[in-house]
Amino acid sequence: MQNPDELLVAICAMVESEQSNQMSLTVVVGGAVITGRLAPEAVWRERVSEVLRDSDRLGPFADVFTFDRREGRPDRGEPPTHLHFHLARILQGSLGIPETGGMYRVAIKDVSAWTVGDFSYSDQ
Repeated sequence: MQNPDELLVAICAMVESEQSNQMSLTVVVGGAVITGRLAPEAVWRERVSEVLRDSDRLGPFADVFTFDRREGRPDRGEPPTHLHFHLARILQGSLGIPETGGMYRVAIKDVSAWTVGDFSYSDQ
Protein backbone atom coordinates (compact mmCIF):
# COMPACT_ATOMS: atom_id res chain seq x y z
CA MET A 1 0.00 0.00 0.00
CA GLN A 2 1.43 3.34 -0.97
CA ASN A 3 -0.85 5.08 1.53
CA PRO A 4 -1.48 3.02 4.65
CA ASP A 5 -5.11 1.99 5.14
CA GLU A 6 -6.61 4.56 7.52
CA LEU A 7 -8.83 1.95 9.16
CA LEU A 8 -5.86 -0.31 9.84
CA VAL A 9 -3.93 2.65 11.29
CA ALA A 10 -6.94 3.43 13.52
CA ILE A 11 -7.10 -0.18 14.76
CA CYS A 12 -3.39 -0.11 15.53
CA ALA A 13 -3.72 3.25 17.32
CA MET A 14 -6.53 1.84 19.44
CA VAL A 15 -4.40 -1.16 20.42
CA GLU A 16 -1.59 1.26 21.32
CA SER A 17 -3.83 3.49 23.45
CA GLU A 18 -5.65 0.69 25.27
CA GLN A 19 -2.50 -1.30 26.05
CA SER A 20 -4.53 -4.35 25.00
CA ASN A 21 -3.42 -7.50 23.24
CA GLN A 22 -6.81 -8.99 22.44
CA MET A 23 -7.29 -7.75 18.84
CA SER A 24 -6.87 -10.64 16.40
CA LEU A 25 -5.90 -9.77 12.85
CA THR A 26 -4.83 -11.54 9.68
CA VAL A 27 -2.77 -9.66 7.08
CA VAL A 28 -1.21 -10.34 3.71
CA VAL A 29 2.29 -8.92 3.36
CA GLY A 30 4.43 -9.65 0.31
CA GLY A 31 2.30 -12.71 -0.43
CA ALA A 32 2.70 -14.13 3.08
CA VAL A 33 -0.34 -14.53 5.32
CA ILE A 34 0.31 -13.65 8.96
CA THR A 35 -2.34 -14.26 11.59
CA GLY A 36 -2.31 -13.52 15.30
CA ARG A 37 -3.03 -10.95 17.98
CA LEU A 38 -1.86 -7.38 17.99
CA ALA A 39 0.06 -6.02 20.94
CA PRO A 40 1.03 -2.48 21.88
CA GLU A 41 4.55 -1.76 20.70
CA ALA A 42 5.87 -1.33 24.25
CA VAL A 43 4.51 -4.74 25.30
CA TRP A 44 5.85 -6.36 22.13
CA ARG A 45 9.31 -4.84 22.62
CA GLU A 46 9.38 -5.93 26.25
CA ARG A 47 8.53 -9.53 25.34
CA VAL A 48 11.12 -9.69 22.53
CA SER A 49 13.70 -8.23 24.91
CA GLU A 50 12.88 -10.91 27.52
CA VAL A 51 13.27 -13.70 24.97
CA LEU A 52 16.60 -12.32 23.76
CA ARG A 53 17.88 -11.74 27.29
CA ASP A 54 17.28 -15.43 28.07
CA SER A 55 19.48 -16.49 25.16
CA ASP A 56 23.21 -17.05 25.64
CA ARG A 57 24.00 -15.98 22.07
CA LEU A 58 21.41 -13.24 21.55
CA GLY A 59 21.35 -11.65 25.02
CA PRO A 60 23.41 -8.59 23.95
CA PHE A 61 20.63 -7.58 21.52
CA ALA A 62 17.97 -7.37 24.27
CA ASP A 63 18.66 -3.72 25.05
CA VAL A 64 17.94 -2.68 21.45
CA PHE A 65 14.27 -3.49 22.11
CA THR A 66 13.88 -1.63 25.40
CA PHE A 67 12.88 1.98 25.95
CA ASP A 68 11.74 4.04 28.90
CA ARG A 69 8.00 3.38 29.44
CA ARG A 70 7.57 6.91 30.82
CA GLU A 71 8.36 8.25 27.38
CA GLY A 72 5.60 6.18 25.77
CA ARG A 73 6.03 4.97 22.21
CA PRO A 74 9.38 5.82 20.64
CA ASP A 75 7.60 7.92 17.99
CA ARG A 76 4.99 9.38 20.33
CA GLY A 77 2.53 11.75 18.72
CA GLU A 78 2.79 10.19 15.26
CA PRO A 79 0.29 7.67 13.93
CA PRO A 80 1.45 4.06 14.24
CA THR A 81 3.54 2.78 11.33
CA HIS A 82 3.84 -0.88 12.30
CA LEU A 83 1.67 -3.72 13.51
CA HIS A 84 3.16 -5.72 16.38
CA PHE A 85 1.94 -9.32 16.41
CA HIS A 86 2.40 -11.81 19.19
CA LEU A 87 1.14 -15.38 19.26
CA ALA A 88 1.28 -15.05 15.47
CA ARG A 89 1.85 -17.58 12.73
CA ILE A 90 2.78 -17.39 9.08
CA LEU A 91 0.26 -19.58 7.28
CA GLN A 92 1.83 -21.94 4.77
CA GLY A 93 -0.22 -24.67 3.19
CA SER A 94 -1.91 -26.63 5.94
CA LEU A 95 0.22 -25.40 8.83
CA GLY A 96 1.14 -22.31 10.77
CA ILE A 97 4.80 -21.45 11.39
CA PRO A 98 5.78 -21.50 14.20
CA GLU A 99 3.19 -23.78 15.72
CA THR A 100 3.31 -22.01 19.07
CA GLY A 101 3.18 -18.50 17.63
CA GLY A 102 5.88 -15.93 17.16
CA MET A 103 6.58 -12.22 17.41
CA TYR A 104 6.27 -10.29 14.14
CA ARG A 105 6.58 -6.60 13.29
CA VAL A 106 4.91 -5.60 10.02
CA ALA A 107 4.95 -2.20 8.34
CA ILE A 108 1.36 -1.06 7.87
CA LYS A 109 2.25 0.41 4.48
CA ASP A 110 3.25 -3.08 3.28
CA VAL A 111 -0.11 -4.71 4.10
CA SER A 112 -1.97 -5.49 0.88
CA ALA A 113 -5.03 -7.13 2.47
CA TRP A 114 -6.34 -7.77 5.96
CA THR A 115 -9.28 -9.05 7.96
CA VAL A 116 -10.28 -8.98 11.59
CA GLY A 117 -9.75 -12.31 13.33
CA ASP A 118 -7.12 -14.97 13.12
CA PHE A 119 -7.15 -18.16 11.10
CA SER A 120 -6.26 -21.59 12.30
CA TYR A 121 -6.27 -24.93 10.56
CA SER A 122 -8.00 -28.08 11.60
CA ASP A 123 -7.62 -31.64 10.37
CA GLN A 124 -11.32 -31.88 9.50
